[in-house]
Amino acid sequence: MTDNVHQGHRARKRFGQNFLHDPQVIGRIVKAIAPKPTDILVEIGPGLGALTEPVAEAAGHLTVVELDRDLAERLQHHPVLASKLTIHQADAMKFDFTSLVKPGQKLKVFGNLPYNISTPLLFHLFQYADQIENMHFMLQKEVVQRMTATHGSKAFGRLSIMTQYYCHAMPVVEVGPGAFKPAPKVDSAVVRLLPKAIAERAPVPAEVLNRVCLEAFNQRRKTIRNCFSNFATAEQLEQLGLNPGTRPEQLSVEDFIKVAQWLHQQESTA
Repeated sequence: MTDNVHQGHRARKRFGQNFLHDPQVIGRIVKAIAPKPTDILVEIGPGLGALTEPVAEAAGHLTVVELDRDLAERLQHHPVLASKLTIHQADAMKFDFTSLVKPGQKLKVFGNLPYNISTPLLFHLFQYADQIENMHFMLQKEVVQRMTATHGSKAFGRLSIMTQYYCHAMPVVEVGPGAFKPAPKVDSAVVRLLPKAIAERAPVPAEVLNRVCLEAFNQRRKTIRNCFSNFATAEQLEQLGLNPGTRPEQLSVEDFIKVAQWLHQQESTA
């Protein structure tokens, strides 16, 4: 069972821990983050510090949010890192990231995200898009494919639409299982997320768009006539310029936004 032990720490399944140890991969990720001393850097799930060390070296200081008490304690007593870190032993999914923002400056957030919570954590972070300059996350490659997918592809769904509503998203580094201990059974990739300015984001409440996505992708095989039957008739969809016989993954992000804006308007005037 020694496979799950790295630097004396046993990887915990419930936290979805896989520790990065490949120096070449680490170097490429740090280069993508491009940390500078003037940045407000925030790392989610620093783990054993594979990314924390080189980023702290380049920036001089960073804030980390770590759920695992043992790992947070290790960092507090780390001979090199302790003085360069502000450590929050907390659940990133409940953490208020606005508390880290400084006047006139946005956050740069990064991390090797635990696979078992990546989607809800991304949704939590999107709420802080206006306080974030950029994000770099190591995720399961399949999750990155879903985030960056265009309509018409199998990977296109709610995560694609919500990610692209808030951010410009692009894959920047691909990572094989061998770069981790224990090695996961899947490939990984790093995604770069650049939050859109408020003026660039479509004027529609995110929760309405999310609801439209949930209705759409609840049963992928259905046409939008059936998916959206809870709130729109086939005639109303046609008035929006949509073919009711279309499947949800064939609609573009803009189409989903159009439906959400229409729905929001209906509900506001009801």
